[in-house]
Amino acid sequence: MTIATILGGNRRELISTHAAISVRDAITLLAQQRIGAVPVMDGDEVVGVFSERDVIHTLEAHGAAALDLAVGDVMTAPAITVAPEHAVIGALSLMTQRRIRHLPVLDQGRVVGIVSIGDLVKYRIDRIEADAEALRSYIQQA
Repeated sequence: MTIATILGGNRRELISTHAAISVRDAITLLAQQRIGAVPVMDGDEVVGVFSERDVIHTLEAHGAAALDLAVGDVMTAPAITVAPEHAVIGALSLMTQRRIRHLPVLDQGRVVGIVSIGDLVKYRIDRIEADAEALRSYIQQA
């Protein structure tokens, strides 16, 4: 099971932003798109990830003035990424070790998507349930 499998069933438009956007505008983007994180791009290169956690940390550190800061000043960087051929279980392990919830997916240096820990856990649970059902069917037929 690879990240490509997750992306295959998850054909959402890739939402991204750039480092110069204000935290205020980035929060608006997250809210309007109903997403928890967004890759921060410099041209075709992912330079970081801006997430809900970055919002919280920035507000705690700077108060209301945080809203006027540039995303590039507060994003999580460098971005931790995976490739489409990366194993789902390996990506889950990476997210757990690094305490992150979103991974941009790069294919030959180009962003092709982003996966969340929720996407990966849902996929794993669906696979486990399918395997369990197959075993139940096999046992009942025996």
